Amino acid sequence: MEARLPQSAVVRGQVHIGEGAVIEENVVLGHRDDGVLSIGPDSRIRSGTVIYSDVSIGRGFRTGHNVLIREGTEMGDDVLVGTNTVVDGHCRVGNRVAMQTNVYLTAYTVVEDGAFLGPCSVTTNDKYMEYGAKLTGATIKSGARIGANSTILPGITIGEKAIVGSGAVVTKDVPNGAVVVGNPAQIMRGKAAARSLRESLAQASEKPAKSGS
Repeated sequence: MEARLPQSAVVRGQVHIGEGAVIEENVVLGHRDDGVLSIGPDSRIRSGTVIYSDVSIGRGFRTGHNVLIREGTEMGDDVLVGTNTVVDGHCRVGNRVAMQTNVYLTAYTVVEDGAFLGPCSVTTNDKYMEYGAKLTGATIKSGARIGANSTILPGITIGEKAIVGSGAVVTKDVPNGAVVVGNPAQIMRGKAAARSLRESLAQASEKPAKSGS
């Protein structure tokens, strides 16, 4: 089945859309004409979304409304990007990644396979907050879970299957499998960590609905 593209969609430059993809109203594809935009088959891009040129997206991609994805970004298969989420330039996103509503993925962030980013979670990349400073994004390893309203500082690595509690401000690397909470985020240990892990796993098992399908 060919991709569905409404008259209100804007397509600029070299855009490749896979079979079975659904593009909704007022979507802009190829915002800058300086590279190829490739969208995999069986994807659904909801209204108001803007995706720049020089972006590669795998199959089964899903967005909410009014998503922005900037140039130099690569995404794997079965990625979910929630409403009003911003993915700044030169990000790397693996397979089966879920980003909920209002996530901000700053430029040069890496998100590995199976990671989860809760609503309003933020990554940052400018350690000294100066114009022209070198930008260093965070790395979120495979299976890590980032709670709602959390902030990850520049250059931080969140380890495999680690959990960042809601509202945490992460200022140091998080080891594989660790649970961190608070501002600044601290590692939880013993029964408290086990309880937090169980709660997080229970929430993650409730997969987000794909609205408008």
